[in-house]
Amino acid sequence: MKKEKKLRKRNRWTKNDTELTILALPTAVWYILFCFLPMFGLIIAFKNYRVTAGESFIYNVFHSDWSGFKNFEFLIKSNDLFVILRNTILYNLAFIVIGMILSVGFAIMISLLHNKRASKVYQTLMFFPYFMSWVVASYFLDAFLNQDNGLINTMLRDGGNEPVQWYMKASVWPAILIFMYLWKSTGYNMVIYLSSISGIDTTLYEAAVMDGANKRQQVRYITLPCLKNVIIMMFILNVGKIFYSDFGLFFQLSQGATGSIFNTTATIDTQVFNMLQSSAPIGMTSAVTFFQSVACCITILVANAIVRKVDEDSAII
Repeated sequence: MKKEKKLRKRNRWTKNDTELTILALPTAVWYILFCFLPMFGLIIAFKNYRVTAGESFIYNVFHSDWSGFKNFEFLIKSNDLFVILRNTILYNLAFIVIGMILSVGFAIMISLLHNKRASKVYQTLMFFPYFMSWVVASYFLDAFLNQDNGLINTMLRDGGNEPVQWYMKASVWPAILIFMYLWKSTGYNMVIYLSSISGIDTTLYEAAVMDGANKRQQVRYITLPCLKNVIIMMFILNVGKIFYSDFGLFFQLSQGATGSIFNTTATIDTQVFNMLQSSAPIGMTSAVTFFQSVACCITILVANAIVRKVDEDSAII
């Protein structure tokens, strides 16, 4: 009888449930409107989508002819498929590996600072670029790389050298894109690791000091093992976006990701944008994004499965 009364009490809707529901409602509505409802549009990838004048989008979708996998055949046979896949995957691998090393390294260094005011200043300075849009960042970059009055070319002219057309020099763009990505995102990722470090039990460090451990040994045997789960979680989430590229980074900074630098700056997302601006059927564009979403889903599941086999507690699913 007592157990039944306890279960009834638990099943009652309380004031806290109402408050939490109201608090979660805006997020739930946002996900429904912008994440779940648009999934209906995936059907366009399998349609020869045609627009009928005076009719709604839904009418056009249902009255367009089925094309099967013809839109995907266009993607597979495209001459640019290898280039955009290679760039998207390799850039993301560089972002994941280098970004993780820098973020963890800076987080550990800042956590070791004794001056808390200096620590806050460094955090703020490193976190600030994250709030800057790629449009603004592209103007700053142009101030350095502009052929006519850019800072670098001005210095080259003053030194008696010929100016360089940076926006046509493909070999330098991998380094530029990686540097700009790290400049913008390292501070944000660093704060995540720094918050995890602040949650580590201080008695572990006190015991290590008592045993004669120096700072390097404390980092190796306490900080890094305690950060393992967070590092693995961030790794899995980043791997899940390995077929996704930051459109602003690749398009805005390179001023279109076209021309002679196409082979080093074009990714799946910039290709989709260029297709939307061209006369390519929207069904083919939708097929590219559909492939991108499925590939990202598969990679995050595979990464999580591998992590679960190695360390089950570190898996996120």
